[in-house]
Amino acid sequence: MNSLLTISSLKLVLLALIALLAVVIWRYSATALAGEHDKLRFMRALALTLTATVFTLLSNHLLLFWLGWCWISLSLQQLLLFYPERPRAQLAAHKKALTARAGEILLAAAFILLYFEFGTADISNLVTQASLQQSLSVYGHVATMLLVVVALIKCAQLPLHGWLIQVVEAPTPVSALLHAGIINLGGILLLLFSPLLELSIPAVMLLLATALISTILAALIMTTRISIKVRLAWSTIAQMGLMLVEIALGLYTLALLHLLAHSCYKAYAFLHSGNAVNHYLAAQLAEQTEPRARHWLLALLIASALVMLAHQILPLSSLSSAVLLVLAVTVLLMPSLARADRRRPLRVMLAAGYGVGLLTLYSGGKYMLQNIAPATQLFSTLADVFTSLVFAGLFVMAVLLRYHSRHRTVNRVFIWLNAGGYLDEWATRITLKIWPYHNKKTVKASILSNVESIK
Repeated sequence: MNSLLTISSLKLVLLALIALLAVVIWRYSATALAGEHDKLRFMRALALTLTATVFTLLSNHLLLFWLGWCWISLSLQQLLLFYPERPRAQLAAHKKALTARAGEILLAAAFILLYFEFGTADISNLVTQASLQQSLSVYGHVATMLLVVVALIKCAQLPLHGWLIQVVEAPTPVSALLHAGIINLGGILLLLFSPLLELSIPAVMLLLATALISTILAALIMTTRISIKVRLAWSTIAQMGLMLVEIALGLYTLALLHLLAHSCYKAYAFLHSGNAVNHYLAAQLAEQTEPRARHWLLALLIASALVMLAHQILPLSSLSSAVLLVLAVTVLLMPSLARADRRRPLRVMLAAGYGVGLLTLYSGGKYMLQNIAPATQLFSTLADVFTSLVFAGLFVMAVLLRYHSRHRTVNRVFIWLNAGGYLDEWATRITLKIWPYHNKKTVKASILSNVESIK
């Protein structure tokens, strides 16, 4: 008899992450909500959400996995509505509920098709069979594409992202739990069923195209935001898109490392967001220097040299990962090169040392996770090259928005990005047509008014 619950190296790593986040968020919540009269209700919903996440991760049966997936959404809904009197919180929870129900229906359809395809509801057996096959039937391809759509919905990819931006109305621990943990479930779903992706090129192309567009737009829109929490929310959308791009390329170890690092960073960023004002003021007081072309070129050369050195120690698995590392180290080096004074050599040495440290952490993390994540297999060299060019274009566009926003064409793009591309407005209109929403506070006031008039 197959076990209904299983454990593996991958699941152990994810369980360790959940345990770390649970301890930190629980302690923060106990302190931050000390004066709330509904604190017990919040802590109960938080415990249910964490329990549901662990249950889903351990599930080895399609039905149990689906029930856990639904349980997470329903428990999270209680946290999002901790302040039910706030209209924006109601609207965000309403939109989240609709996307969650759609995702659950699609996941159920995918699991039914997988059951007919492989003749088993045991997930480990199903994945083993998929890894031994050379192709899928039509049912298998449709099921894999549905899994991709579910992952895109769960990771709040554009245009179904609006609820994630608006849930900042919920308490800070909810944002930390959502951005550091729950939203990663889309990536975890695809990692668990990765052998199916390797057999379905249409599903991979759908995932790559959608996630890449979402990454580009979200990353650029983030640069136009002032609110700390809203910037972090857009950052999460971009980071989730990037993680899904890595999965689409077959870079599973990199995707898992990205997932772990992003979770720890976002938990810290949201729980530490109260000090962001001090950091912003400190940055404003610091001397701002606009870098020139030679500064960018020199930073790119140094970054490329450092990444090539890291490649000699632990070979990089793709061109796109190398491009990302070069661009990241370039941004790190730029401030030390742009400001010309006698201390510039020391600043460059310190920044380069910091870059070496980050590359060391990256290489060490990949080395430790390479036997835990699914085996990395680059699906397409052409897709890898195309993705690298897109990343380079994104970097150039971000620099133009940062330093040349007064240019007429760039300014028009800035205005469009500042409006979020008007994507959420269209998505909200469609959502409210499908499932009309009424402000509970307004409805309650209307009922009371009618009662008074009757009297």
